[in-house]
Amino acid sequence: MISETERPSEDELHAFADGLLDAGRQSEVRQWLESSPQDAARIAEWQAQSLAIRAAFSAYARSTAEDAELLRHRPARGAGWRNLAAGLALFVAGAAAGHYLPTVASHDPQLLVQETELPDEARAAYLIYASEVRHPVEVAAAEEAHLATWLGKRLSHANLKVPNLSALGFHLVGGRLVPVEGQAGALFMYEDDKGKRLTLLVGRNTADRQTSFRFAGSGKVDTFYWIDNGFGYAITGEVPRDVLRQVAEETYRQLPA
Repeated sequence: MISETERPSEDELHAFADGLLDAGRQSEVRQWLESSPQDAARIAEWQAQSLAIRAAFSAYARSTAEDAELLRHRPARGAGWRNLAAGLALFVAGAAAGHYLPTVASHDPQLLVQETELPDEARAAYLIYASEVRHPVEVAAAEEAHLATWLGKRLSHANLKVPNLSALGFHLVGGRLVPVEGQAGALFMYEDDKGKRLTLLVGRNTADRQTSFRFAGSGKVDTFYWIDNGFGYAITGEVPRDVLRQVAEETYRQLPA
């Protein structure tokens, strides 16, 4: 039986709801829930919402043994769009109640903190700069090549590229240098014909981990984010979630391997 001092954390409750705890801890949390009807009700609600989201995004679901492995270790970029479908399956499982899916393979709290800081910083940067009228960026789209070179050097990202999102109706406004987890980061801003803006935040990830697409939402602001080759990427905006997902897919597709 779990004592009061060993009560499950919020992250563990989400992991329990998604069946991601190891067998021993899963059993302990189940015992805890027997004496905590409030937490049990919350988990039941999350699981019901997860099922509803799975149904809504069933076209992206995967159930084979091969795809289950993709959820744990995303293969090389050469695997193509099958990667993205697996990443979206992670989003479907983790978006219940507006929460991201907890880490599958690690219980290291420090790694979890590093991973969850990215969407928080992406949201903060979006809220600060997307509403700016006269000075939303430091370098305008007319100097795109200089922008990519400058920010690439500051991030030590030799292949930093500015994604072209015109096919999705968003054109580049420009970009700026921003702090990301205490280090130099890049913020690219896009805008559609109606003035609706999106931002792409890029920062170094010291844990050097790989993740598929994940989702974080707060109020009207949503973020899709992932970690690839030592860098974290986050697409943030106040647009329909399906539009934001398409932008995340297109951004990922254009990034260098």
